[in-house]
Amino acid sequence: MQIESITLVRHGMTEWADQGKHTSDTDIGLTFAGRADAEALWAAFENQGHFDGIYSSPLIRAHHTAILAGFAHPQLHDDLMEWRYGRYEGKTTQEIHKENPEWSIFRCGGPEGESPAEVTERCDRLLHDWDTKGHKHVLCFAHGHILRALATRWLGLDLRFGDHLHLDPGSISRLAWEHDTPALHLWNYCPRYTHIGPGQSAQ
Repeated sequence: MQIESITLVRHGMTEWADQGKHTSDTDIGLTFAGRADAEALWAAFENQGHFDGIYSSPLIRAHHTAILAGFAHPQLHDDLMEWRYGRYEGKTTQEIHKENPEWSIFRCGGPEGESPAEVTERCDRLLHDWDTKGHKHVLCFAHGHILRALATRWLGLDLRFGDHLHLDPGSISRLAWEHDTPALHLWNYCPRYTHIGPGQSAQ
C-alpha cells in the first residue's frame, strides 16, 4: 500500500441531517449552519501539507462543502456517494426501529438499497483505485455512513465496526499508520466547535 494518509471530511449540516433523516441520493443542499460548518474547514486546511488526490462525492452537499473549504475543483467520484438506504431513505432511526428494532445500517444494510457486502466492495475499490494511482495523501469530501465504512475497511475490519464510530457534520478525520498497521490518527475533529489546532488529536 503506497497511501500514507487519507483525510476524510463529512459535509456540513443539511435540513434532513438536522432532523435525523437518512439521506443518500436525495440531492439536498447545505443549510446556513452547514455552510458555516464548511467555511470553518478553510482555516483547518490552511497550513496542511500537499494532497496529491482530492475527491468529492458528486452530491451537492459534499461538493459544496469542498468548495467552501477551499478546494474548488475536486475530482467527483461516484463511489464516495452515501450508502443507499433504499426504502429507508428520508426516515429517522426511530421510524426504522418501529419496523425493525434490531436495525443498523452496518449490520443490515438498506432494504432495496445497498447491502453491507456491496458497500464493503465499494470501499475496497476506492482504496485500491487510490493506491493504484500512486496517491500518498488523499483528501475526500463525502457523507457520514460511507466515510465510517471507509475507515472501517482501512482498518481491515468487518463493516459492523462502523457502529462504533461517530461523525459530526463538518468534521475532519484522518486515516494513516501506526508503524505497519493501519490506524486512526484523527477522528471527528470539528473546526467550528473544537478549539484545537489541525494535526492535534481531539480528546
